[in-house]
This record gives sequence, structure tokens and C-alpha cells, in this order.
Amino acid sequence: MEGEPPSLKWSAAFIIADPAAPTAKDIQGDKILLPQSALEQLLSASSALSSQAQSTFTSRSRYNPYISEQPQHAFYADSTQQLPNPLMFRLVNQANGNAVHAGIREFSAEEGEVALSPYLLDALGIDPDGLSSAQAQDGAPTEDAVDLTDEAKPATRPQITVHAKQLPRGTYVRLRPLEAGYDPEDWKSLLERQLRESYTTLTKGALLSVKGVKGEMFRFLVDKFMPEGDGICVVDTDLEVDIEALNEEQARETVRQIMAKSQRAPGTAAGSSIGHEINIWKAAEGQVVPGDYVDYALPSWDRSQPLQIELGGLKDNDAVDLLVSPKSTRQRAQPRDTEHVFGVFDIDAAGTKTLVIQPTNAELDGVDQLLISVHGYSSSSADSAGSAPISFTLRAQSVATGNISMTNEPTKQPDGQGGGPDDEQCNNCHQWVPKRTMVLHESFCRRNNIACPHCGEVFKKDSSEWQHHWHCPHDNAHGSSEASKAKHNGIFHTDRQCPNCPFQTNAIPDLARHRTSVCPGKVILCQFCHLEVPQEGDPFNPSAETLLSGLSAHEVADGARTADCHLCGKIVRLRDMTTHLKHHELDKAQRTKPPVCRNVNCGRTLHGVGRGGAVGAGTQMGQGPGNDLGLCSLCFSPLYVQLHDPEGKALRRRIERRYLTQLLQGCGKKWCANEWCKTGRANLGLEAKGSSTQAILPAIKPLMATIQDPAENMFFCVDETNHKRKGVAQLLAAEKVWDMEWCIAACEAEGVDPDKARDWLKNWAPTRS
Repeated sequence: MEGEPPSLKWSAAFIIADPAAPTAKDIQGDKILLPQSALEQLLSASSALSSQAQSTFTSRSRYNPYISEQPQHAFYADSTQQLPNPLMFRLVNQANGNAVHAGIREFSAEEGEVALSPYLLDALGIDPDGLSSAQAQDGAPTEDAVDLTDEAKPATRPQITVHAKQLPRGTYVRLRPLEAGYDPEDWKSLLERQLRESYTTLTKGALLSVKGVKGEMFRFLVDKFMPEGDGICVVDTDLEVDIEALNEEQARETVRQIMAKSQRAPGTAAGSSIGHEINIWKAAEGQVVPGDYVDYALPSWDRSQPLQIELGGLKDNDAVDLLVSPKSTRQRAQPRDTEHVFGVFDIDAAGTKTLVIQPTNAELDGVDQLLISVHGYSSSSADSAGSAPISFTLRAQSVATGNISMTNEPTKQPDGQGGGPDDEQCNNCHQWVPKRTMVLHESFCRRNNIACPHCGEVFKKDSSEWQHHWHCPHDNAHGSSEASKAKHNGIFHTDRQCPNCPFQTNAIPDLARHRTSVCPGKVILCQFCHLEVPQEGDPFNPSAETLLSGLSAHEVADGARTADCHLCGKIVRLRDMTTHLKHHELDKAQRTKPPVCRNVNCGRTLHGVGRGGAVGAGTQMGQGPGNDLGLCSLCFSPLYVQLHDPEGKALRRRIERRYLTQLLQGCGKKWCANEWCKTGRANLGLEAKGSSTQAILPAIKPLMATIQDPAENMFFCVDETNHKRKGVAQLLAAEKVWDMEWCIAACEAEGVDPDKARDWLKNWAPTRS
């Protein structure tokens, strides 16, 4: 039929590679790894298909991910060779007849081997553990191997046949859950992502596994396809997925469990409470279902005092745990049993779980808020189903250093104290009783009570507490119930594997410490890309660069990007930008204040301000003031004439004439605020200094006497822009952060916008000492 993919004829037998090999560890879905020779054979077989319908891309195309752009063999040069896209295969286990379809990941396997994903191994009926043992035996031959009998010969790895097989693109698939109670909200989005990222084909009768967010596993049977057949392609197609129960009984049980789950949803009477923000003034009351978490946030507290977080109101000592993690750029995850910074699993003598965080704790550096989770402990999901919620009371408060009660240690009364002069201490139960009744008491006590020789606790001989009393052989923990023993062993003496790296431990606190410190899967807020990403890196052999810089491996790589410095324009690596800006701060602290115009109404510096915070740019370009009076070029320009005046007498007459003109006629500008101007005095509501030259001359005589003194002010009218700049500079100087000279320079550089002027000051002006 026209438009169908070409039928590629190729098959070969391969030995299955060890799943523990580095190249086969990360294979997911239905992907396989084939050797490079398989690609050569496929390309050779495809040369016979050149006359058929053109495929998606040719072997010579730059979009072909399976070959290099440069030919390495003679048959690569044939530009008519084609490979179907995507490449699909049919795998057959000759030992049991099982078959499954697969897609290709890459051609990087060892010659003669094929690496399979766990999904394919399960579909072919192959035990991964048997492969590892066969690999160990194959890799250790002996000199006497030729003399072994058939029964004594070491096991060899199984062999499968790989056939090239093009499947039609599917439009419909029906999946059947293998267990009742699968809620689509728990796995639907995960299934869609898994099919999109890890699968090229689906095979009828295969088992599809989806891992839930809580670690649970959902298993489905692939039951039916459209178009019909034993397999379909799920790439570049609109696939309709239908979930149908295996039978009516399973369907009814699923509906029942989903309804029960909805009744136990957070916020309902039978479910866990809904977390919220708390404060140090009021305790929070709630309840938690075993296996669930109730997440709280503490946004603020007195960070100069120790913080005490107390979980009380508990009826069962082992039912609830307290987990805390600070939220910062270095910690982003909610506290969980295997990922938290602070945790309390044991109850204290007062019947509460108490955590005290000192203000000097390094984990509180740069913290935005504290994330607090109350965890309902459950040994398994099956045990938590149908369990009643557990009530609790959560309180966070700042306490003085002297008021901290370390209640994690039970208070014991020293021997020889606590009794009166007529009392005596029982050697069995250690109670103080009157001496006259000691004989009767000891007789009764030894017959009914027994003291633990390890911890000294006293129990009734026929009580269940004594029957189940235990002491851990590995540490000092002890308890009086099977539940407490199981919880202690599960938390502190059970092998654990980090989900993100090869780290292994036998204690949950150790795993949590690893996952919140050096684990490559720890989520951080990258300071360069501003995204929440894993920090990456090698937890067992960190690079010297990460140790010296204090950055994560992701930030070291992401910080290698460059950007222009907003101050000097130089190209700087992002991870070096902080150090580069510190050099600017050092240079800024050493800058001297720019001289300003002597005219008290002027908002300009004496030598001008250029780009990039350069002070004195006007003089450097030959546009300086050009006078010895201390006036800027703009204020001095009305006084300039081309006249030889070595003694400055003519200049004094011009200055005197300008003062007279200002006081007799005024400048006529409505914005003028010059006290030595008729218009300015009228705008300020002041009386005129005089109406004639004879009356004004005595007033300006003191001004004329200080012309040669640059420390004395001069009073000339200015334009509106200059007047506004001076007003903004005075407002900025009133903040008492920067000196007036720098505020004038900022307004000269950025204009009358106070925000821009303030940014200029932050970048280029030293603050007041």
C-alpha cells in the first residue's frame, strides 16, 4: 500500500549483556542497545529498499542520529540508503518462545551483546540476577574448564534473536490493572510521561509498570490494540488509552477504594489536616493519617533566640514523627522521612517530641522560612489503609537560652534522695516506702514486679509491656511493644538505597542527611538560571572547583556562561560576577567627592559627569569650567568676554552688574528660587532688597568682597532643568546615605528622575562613613 514504511529484512542473534554494566544501567522503557556492527548491517540491508517509498530521513541526512556525518565504510557513500524512522525490532527468546517489541536507544553495546531494559527482560522471561551470576562465571574461566561434566559446567548468559520489525502507528490501546484500587489521579500523568519519554512500541500481553510519586508501583496488562496486531508504534501518533478492569469484582473494589480514599481526603473528618502557615504565638491542632504528611510553614521568628518546635497531644508514642527542613536556595524540598534536615523520631519523658534549633546553626543561613511536616508513621501502605487519623498539637516558640529543657533525656532521681528519714528504698522497684512496711512491700514486689537489668524500668511480671520489652543490641534504644521495636529497626537498622545515586546506608537519618547535603539529586535554586534543578556532581569524589567556590556542580557548569557587567561593560563569567562586582565596590569606596559649582542654585559638578560614573569627564574632553572662580562652565558663560583682564577688575564689574540686574529687574522665571533675585524673592514671599542702585549696592558689597574665596557661595539664576536637578539632589541628600556632592553628580548624570539617580548612587557613589 502506498505510504507504508519499507519492510526492512534483518535479524541477528545476540547474548544479553549484564544489566549491572555501566552502559546498561540507565536503559528505561522498551529501549535496547545494539553494537556498532548491527548498524552497519542495517544500513547494508536498507540499500535494497532505495526504490521504495522515501522514508522520513536518509542515512546521509544530518537528522539521522544513528550515523556520523563522515562515512567510515564504502557502503556509507551510497546516498540512496535509507533507514525507517523510528527503528523498531522484535525480540525473541528461543529458550521459552517469549517475544516482545522494542525501540533502539543507541548503537553502543559490546560486539555480540544486546543490552535490555528491565521491562524487556521481564517480557522475555529472563531473570536479571541470573544474568549477573552468569556474567561472573563467564568472566572467571579456569584451566580445568575443559574437563568439567555437563552438569558442572558454569551457566552461560541466554541468547535472543533480534529481528527488524516495522509496526503500524497505534490509535488505541486498552490496559487492564492487575490490582484493584488504582486511582487515575495517582498514575495517569505519570503513565503519559513514561510512554512519551521511554517507549517506542507496545506489545500485546506485556506488563507495563508505572512508579507512583510515593514509591508505589502500578502494573497494567497491555490487552488490545487498534489497529489489531501483536504490537503498535506509539511515536508521533494520537493514542487513545482506555483503562478497563479485569472483571466486575475488581471494578467494584476499585470504586469502593476510590470512594473510601475520597472520604479520607485532606481536610475531611477521616483524613489528614490541611497544612498552613503557623506563628510562634498560637499552637496548631490537627490530625494525620498513617502514611501521610501534614505540611506547615513558619515564615518568621526571633532569629536571635533558640527556636523550640514541640509536637504534643500524642496518644501513641510511635505513631507520629516530626520533620523540619529550612527553605532556602540550598534546600527546596518538603521534609519527608528520607529527606529532611532536622528530625525527631523518639518521644521524650514528657510525652512530647521536641526539637530545639539554635540561632547559630549553619542550616539557618539564608533561610526564607522553616518547613515543618508531621508524618504519620506506617510500616507499609497496607497497614495504613483504614487506619484512624492521629490527633496532635504543634507549637513553635522562641525560648531564652536558660529556659531550654532538654527533655529528650528522662529525669532520674539519684539513689539515696527523695525519701524521708523514716523511708527506705526498695531494691526491686526503687520506690521509697516506710521502713515498718518494707518487709511486706518487698515480699509483694518481688512476687509481682520485675526490673529490667539493662534500663532499670519496673514492670508487672504478667504485663504485655514486660513480655514485649526489648533492647537494641546495636545502640541504647529500648521499648515495650512490638510496634516500637519494628519502627526502630525500620528506621535505624534497615538497608536503604538513595534513589538518585549509589549511596547506601542502614538508617533513615543517614539517608536524609545525605539527600539534603551532597546527593546529586538534591534540588536547589540555581543562582544563575533561577530554576529549581538537581545540584548534580559526584557525592563521593567532589571536584576541587566545587569545594573552593562553594557552588554546586550544576552552578559551576551553568555559571560558565558569560554576561556583560552592567557597570563597566566587560564580559565576565556569571560565577565570577560577584567577585568582579566586589572590585567595583572597593574602587567605589576610594573615590573622592567631585567638586560642585560654587553657585548655590546650580545642580552641576565643576568638571562634569560622563558615562559609566566617570567624574570629571567634561574637563577631560576640554569642556571644563575655564575659570578660577569655582563656577561651572554654564554659570560662568554669561560672565565670559574676550578681554585682557589680568587683575580681574572687569570681571568684578560684570559680577556686580549681574547682581544689580537680578535684584533690580529679576529674571522673570516662575521657577526661580534665588534669594538674590527680585523674581526669586517674590516667588519665595520675601520683600525686595531695594528699588534703586543706591539701596542695593550696600547689600551686595559683602558678596563682592568674597569673590576670590572659593569656599563662599555665589547666587546666580539658573535654567529650569538645573533648578530641578538641584532640588532632587537635596531630596536624596536628606536621606543621609550619600553626600550632597555625589547626589548632585547623580542628578547631572541621570536627570531629574530620583529612582535613576538613586541607582546611579548605588553603583558609583560611596556611602557616608
